[in-house]
Amino acid sequence: MISDSELRAIVEKIVRRTLRGPQGPDESQPQADVQGPAEPSSERIVALGADHGGFEMKEKLKTYLMKAGYKVNDYGTNSTESVDYPDFAFAVAEAVSSGSAWRGILIDGAGIGSCMAANKVSGVRAAMCYDHATAVNSREHNDANVLTLGSGLIGEHLARQIVDTWLTTDFGGGRHARRVEKINAIENKKHSTGR
Repeated sequence: MISDSELRAIVEKIVRRTLRGPQGPDESQPQADVQGPAEPSSERIVALGADHGGFEMKEKLKTYLMKAGYKVNDYGTNSTESVDYPDFAFAVAEAVSSGSAWRGILIDGAGIGSCMAANKVSGVRAAMCYDHATAVNSREHNDANVLTLGSGLIGEHLARQIVDTWLTTDFGGGRHARRVEKINAIENKKHSTGR
């Protein structure tokens, strides 16, 4: 039997596609009148982390996600005191890689360093997103499981829109699945050769 949250997500997806017309999805256009993520199921845990530059945005996003019904595991940092972003990127990426979190979100000043660090963890496909189109593409085409944001580059309102889009966009599969498998094959080859 389908849950209320799954039904809501299906209806929202149909409405979005209907509003876009018969030509199919237009990833460059914002979604019309879609607010907030669909209600997550209990196993949809979001691992959240930030360095000192992303601390304030992390705290705001944590509150926002919890109000939306997501379970949030906060991996720090817990102040604006200077820290090293790779430590928090690794903790969040490990949570996603191990399966203890469904998805991960990292925030630092630009989003770049955390993205690089997270992508070193096996099984992680981190994507730095800065608008609606990159959030959709990273999920629909690349099945990204970690999102990185630059708190110095985007404001709180845009960050919430990106997070909503990223958490509610499904992986497209099809030809994209073949390409994601090729990404995984590169990672597997690296680990099997020890390089």
